[in-house]
Amino acid sequence: MRVLGLLSGTSHDGIDAAVVEFTESDGALRGVVLHESSTPYTDALRTRLIAALPPAPTTLAEVCELDTLIGREFAEVAAAAAASVGGVDAVCTHGQTVFHWVDGDHALGTLQIGQPAWIAERTGAPVVSDVRIRDITAGGHGAPLVSFLDELLLRGRAGTTAALNLGGIANITITAEDGALSAYDIGPANALIDAVVVAFGLDPRGYDADARIARSGAVDDELLAALLADPYYALAAPKSTGKEHFHLDYVRRHIADRDISPADLVRTLTELVVRTVARDVAAAGVGFLAVSGGGCHNPLIMQGLRDALPETEVVLSDALGASADAKEAVLFALIGWCTMHGVPAVNPAGTGAASPRILGTITPGAGPLRMPEPVPALRSLRLG
Repeated sequence: MRVLGLLSGTSHDGIDAAVVEFTESDGALRGVVLHESSTPYTDALRTRLIAALPPAPTTLAEVCELDTLIGREFAEVAAAAAASVGGVDAVCTHGQTVFHWVDGDHALGTLQIGQPAWIAERTGAPVVSDVRIRDITAGGHGAPLVSFLDELLLRGRAGTTAALNLGGIANITITAEDGALSAYDIGPANALIDAVVVAFGLDPRGYDADARIARSGAVDDELLAALLADPYYALAAPKSTGKEHFHLDYVRRHIADRDISPADLVRTLTELVVRTVARDVAAAGVGFLAVSGGGCHNPLIMQGLRDALPETEVVLSDALGASADAKEAVLFALIGWCTMHGVPAVNPAGTGAASPRILGTITPGAGPLRMPEPVPALRSLRLG
């Protein structure tokens, strides 16, 4: 079965896509990535999306319009990706998160927009969507869903290993040699850096390319200490967070009484990522760390992690067979395959759910919805 995975992450900068051809035998699944791509949102759409995100006020009319506009952009990306491989059997879309409702240490709701019916109409394939909420109804955080894929990719490695994704938010999956697993959102990765870059007009691309801005600044130790004192970091796993907590106004509150240059601010926020990630990786005794997401292209973050973790082998997730730029798109392709085959795609130890759940809802494609024969269990996954 060929499945197309689609998402726009917490950096809300565009749409990542991956087409994976899956073959299964007795619970052993193999995936071959046939296509991967990243398509930026149009400037006008990204501007509207940013203006509607928390803590900004918005209207139901704006949410409705964004749901359609984002759905249409996803549909165009899906159609191009499907055409590049001669068609797909199913699509799984994460959509765009606009709110993740966490009350204390419990997730109570989550909202992803990007209407899947546009994708089904454009591609003719059935579309799995709204994949986080079922985990939340089972007591989980609906995040990090990537822990399901991470555990499969890390399975069988000696010692304590981990997979780190540096998107808008940093999340990690840690596996011990005895099979014990822990997964959670560490805190901001690119979210605060990108927000400052955009707000101050520091780079028209909206991010600190090659850490050029941070390299020109210096760490403000007093500000860094204040940021590190955020109570979120002390919460026990599993836990999740998002831009409802870590956003531009959050930064503005911290610098309200400080005289700090934009470059020093970006440098300090970059160091915040290094410190929070390295602290948790070291505390878990991780010997092998595979990194993915946009933040893995920030040389200051990557070198900072290697310097802070001399006993840890720090590599890109390509070493596990999953491209550092497309791993989460591959995840949603996998979730789509699992949902279509009746396989739960949740690791309860990773999200906090009471037990595994089959994720998502299905929008039929051009013809009758025909489900494959269910697979009793997924024992292993090999990519490549």
